[in-house]
Amino acid sequence: MNCVIIGSGVAGIAAIEAIRSLDSESSITLIGDDPYGFYSRPGLAYYLTGELHDRALFPRTPDDFRNLNFRYVKGKVTKILRAEHVLELEDQSPIAYDRLLIAVGAQAIPLDVLGAHLEGVLKLDHMSDAKLILKHARRGKTAVVVGGGITALELTEGLRSRGMKVHYLLRGDRYWSNVLDEHESKIIEHRLREEGVTLHYHAEIGELTGRNGKVNAARLLDGQLLKCDLLAYAIGIRPRLDLAKQAGLAIDRGNLVDEYLQTDDPDIFAAGDVAQVYDPLSGRSVLDSLWTPARQQGYTAGLNMAGRKTAYIKAPPFNVTRLAGLTTTILGTVGRGRDDDLVGIARGDSETWRQLPHSLVAQTGFDVNRLRLLVGEKTLLGAIVMGDQNLSLPLEKLITGNVDISPIREKLLMPHAKIGDVIAEFWSTRNSRN
Repeated sequence: MNCVIIGSGVAGIAAIEAIRSLDSESSITLIGDDPYGFYSRPGLAYYLTGELHDRALFPRTPDDFRNLNFRYVKGKVTKILRAEHVLELEDQSPIAYDRLLIAVGAQAIPLDVLGAHLEGVLKLDHMSDAKLILKHARRGKTAVVVGGGITALELTEGLRSRGMKVHYLLRGDRYWSNVLDEHESKIIEHRLREEGVTLHYHAEIGELTGRNGKVNAARLLDGQLLKCDLLAYAIGIRPRLDLAKQAGLAIDRGNLVDEYLQTDDPDIFAAGDVAQVYDPLSGRSVLDSLWTPARQQGYTAGLNMAGRKTAYIKAPPFNVTRLAGLTTTILGTVGRGRDDDLVGIARGDSETWRQLPHSLVAQTGFDVNRLRLLVGEKTLLGAIVMGDQNLSLPLEKLITGNVDISPIREKLLMPHAKIGDVIAEFWSTRNSRN
């Protein structure tokens, strides 16, 4: 069998690992157009701040790749000829396939304002972008950052750590309002101000101005002019669907696949940011842009390409990130669009969840500790843990395992309940029984 994978990201590498776990003989070809190959996309934030050298972003060694026994082709696929089972490449010979995986990821939505073409208007998609940002970042200069999610905050902190003065523009009245509650947003905003970041609320760019082809100012819709030497944006991502469209594959917001990561062509699969995956538990097809689901989808696609029929079952969302220097774990349902049976409760610094068995401490010693739970009728449906991470692993197990929390539900919902202590005691008791 001849397996071909388009895309050198985590989904593509995971697919190769899965195929090789079942099949040591078949031919595998990986085609990628990223000049840096496979690296940790989440690690780019720490590269921007200077906490990681770029060498630390490459989790696989040359020996690892040799052991997987695949051929790497550096190039760009321009066309999928489904009837012939052939890929056309830019300035290269065609490549035939028996089974094909599309794992080309997503790309930053471009900034659509006058002047967006100017030098110094930058995004953060790839390692190349990160290196370009660092090339433009200069101590004492001024940057403007646009966007409301994690990547925009990574840009803000990265540029600030390089000594730049940073203006951070928020379209609404607070940071990341579709995920964080008002108090959590205010915690992040306060920490940013302490770092010297200037926040602008209800702020949108009307146009960018430049001099000698380089950006030198952002004019906001309200007329305010912000002088800057660099403008970085992260206003969302969009799956790369050019190949799927050209090939006539079924698409919606992403490349539509079933729970086996198979497209409407039985010999073509898709995984990672580009894939809109059918979830049999919810009956919906969903996009996911996190690293772990991309890896899991790629591995599942590889198993199916190798002939072992395996369904991908979407786990509740799980993301550990850092917001304004504060380690934050986001689990399950935490934002808007909640069901009617959800009750949200939150507490600040009064909880004492310490020395839990089987727990993971990502960081300690914070002046801010916050826990927010979303409680369903019988299970925990979501949680946000900010600061001390002792409860992160227990909550992940409780949420992903749909553990019945009926014995403690009333305690959790009591006024002034120490919800951290309640969860810690429940977890310890449950583990001792098991």
